[in-house]
Amino acid sequence: MSSTRFDTRLTDFNRRMDAAVEVLSREYGGIRAGRATVSLLDPIKVDAYGAIMPLSQVATVGAPEPRLLTVQVWDKGMVKAVEKSIRDSDLGLNPMIEGQLLRIPLPPMTEQRRQELAKLAAKYAEDAKVSVRNVRREGMEFLKKAEKDGDISEDELHRLSDEMQTMTDEHVKKIDEMVVHKQKEIMHV
Repeated sequence: MSSTRFDTRLTDFNRRMDAAVEVLSREYGGIRAGRATVSLLDPIKVDAYGAIMPLSQVATVGAPEPRLLTVQVWDKGMVKAVEKSIRDSDLGLNPMIEGQLLRIPLPPMTEQRRQELAKLAAKYAEDAKVSVRNVRREGMEFLKKAEKDGDISEDELHRLSDEMQTMTDEHVKKIDEMVVHKQKEIMHV
């Protein structure tokens, strides 16, 4: 097997690490630091029609005021399920039902709430790091098997392993920078 084929495989592992960083970025969009944004409800999943679905597939989310979100549920039968999903989320929100419309006033950000959100940001970052490390572990296993099977030399194994580690370190550093930035944003009064 040629080393270019392994370089292509490393590119695939890099893409998967990039995806973990992108997921973290989307999750951070859902953590509010001050004003209402529709992305705040992006992480919420609803038990709908026998499946777990993103909120965006059963309702329309709006932010008509800086401290208010609205959720217009499309199917009257799904209102209670949507309300329960929002209430049970880690976001600390209490929706009020008005027909098929849920009004969600955003509570003022207390110091305690800011600390909770900062911890949530750290948890999301740790999950992203675990994903990156899992990709690294899978890549290292792939390379060791290739060396054992005689597809690459020991020198090539070391070179590719070093590249895999460098990729991992770069992604972990990016995640660390993201969490520091998000926590500063959350704690800023």
